[in-house]
Amino acid sequence: MSTRTTTGVTHYAVQKKRRAEFIEEWRKYRRTVIRKEDVKLQPTARGTRCGVYMGADGDSPTRSLDALVHEIDPGVTTTIHRHSWDAILFMVEGAGWTEVDGVRYQWKPWDAIHLPAWSWHRHGNDGNRPARFMSYSSEPTLASLGMSVLEDAGHADYKTLPPRPPYTEGRPGDDPYARRLRRLATEQKKRRSGRIHTPYDEIELLATPRGTRTKFLNDRSIGNEASGLTQVMIQFAPGKTQSLHRHPGEAWLYVVEGYGHSFMGTAPDKGQHYPWKKGDLIVVDHFLWHQHFNDDPKNQARLVRIHMFDSILETMRALTDPLVLFEEAEDTLLSTKEISQIDWPSDDRPET
Repeated sequence: MSTRTTTGVTHYAVQKKRRAEFIEEWRKYRRTVIRKEDVKLQPTARGTRCGVYMGADGDSPTRSLDALVHEIDPGVTTTIHRHSWDAILFMVEGAGWTEVDGVRYQWKPWDAIHLPAWSWHRHGNDGNRPARFMSYSSEPTLASLGMSVLEDAGHADYKTLPPRPPYTEGRPGDDPYARRLRRLATEQKKRRSGRIHTPYDEIELLATPRGTRTKFLNDRSIGNEASGLTQVMIQFAPGKTQSLHRHPGEAWLYVVEGYGHSFMGTAPDKGQHYPWKKGDLIVVDHFLWHQHFNDDPKNQARLVRIHMFDSILETMRALTDPLVLFEEAEDTLLSTKEISQIDWPSDDRPET
């Protein structure tokens, strides 16, 4: 006997209510500056202490990426696990190592690591002081698609664990299926051969017309094959700022050192100023005009900016075309002469 399922209301009413509830909930979780002291570190089954700056496992669920902080005590090796999403790490202090699919990478403060999707990985601290690092992942993006999977194998030997999911090599032919096989096989080979570790001293800081010096820590331009996650170190000279600008996707900035404030608003002359200091996380919401200021007249400030550029922002560019992807207040840009006159402090990272 056949049955029928009915909603009792039209699709119009259902979807209108759903959209209104989603926006109301989304706005409730918005944050502008998350203070370091407000992030509670808790012991975890992996052997670390972990705290959530932004993400569903804290009190601020997100839709594209999350931000967590981790601490490892001396002599500790975490459990080994893998997940269907990828992540990037920024090493804040201390020294240690990260093992990715059986290969160990030693790191120091301000190094960066990329953890590819489905790669088995664990971390260790062979030093004499706690090590601390930030992680940013695309898990919220995959969660929205129902594709978030995490597997923890305890302290198993990597050699005993299953490899990443297999894929079928491309086949000859000009039909749609053959083309798809070749395209996806080529993509997987590329994704599985990308850069894992970026030692901080390996990339040069370069001055920009925006009034800062920057270097990539994770990005496809330096060989990373991430889901779109990109990470850039930004150095502000004493008492200096950067150009006023806006873009459609979020930007998250972790304060590595120094203190200052950020302007954010719906127009170049309409907004609020938000103070920040070392250890805070700044969240720039979608398409807000924003500008970051170093308020220390004697010392530099450093922020690490995280985007989901190759995925979220490029998708938004296609969806919002012909709207501008990036807009800048040109009168806030510096000339070549002005850039050359900035007295940049030395680019020295902390000792381990």
